[in-house]
Amino acid sequence: MKVECYDENGAEVYEMIARHILQEVQVSRAVKDLNIYVDPREPVFIIVVRFEKAANPILLEDFADHELDSKANELFIRIRDETYLPDLLKKLWEIEGRNKVHQPSRFEVIIDDPKSDFKEMIVRDPQEDMKKKIYDAMFRIIPEGFRVIEHKNDGDILAMTCSDSLIKKEWLDKTDEMIEEMKG
Repeated sequence: MKVECYDENGAEVYEMIARHILQEVQVSRAVKDLNIYVDPREPVFIIVVRFEKAANPILLEDFADHELDSKANELFIRIRDETYLPDLLKKLWEIEGRNKVHQPSRFEVIIDDPKSDFKEMIVRDPQEDMKKKIYDAMFRIIPEGFRVIEHKNDGDILAMTCSDSLIKKEWLDKTDEMIEEMKG
């Protein structure tokens, strides 16, 4: 972790804040590197985070069997492992609509008139979950009032350039430099 600031005390405080927030959001182990550039005189705040790769996505086939009954125009899903059932239901409600999804028991789900392709359907993506948590941490670390934000997503690196006024090109260039430095 590196905090770049003209004020050494301010840098120490921001390092402490960042560490605390990463622990609070429970992503400190997933963060490989974190660099912050802050200059309140400008005002600019840049944060760049590199994170570990999370587990592979959980597919429907990983925990359930499904079969289409073309006569009844229904998809039957038999659950082998209940662990991801809440995620599955949420996903099905999003893509098919809540009124078409029925759950007669803990181990079966029926979808009326299915429109989606369920082959290799991603039910939960730990990588996306990790990104959401890291973005949450980044938004908590950003100084209050710095709500003009440009963000970049480069694989396992997330970056935000923040200010309370228009973002200058030189700040975006500094963000790009910090990203390249973190890659190298």
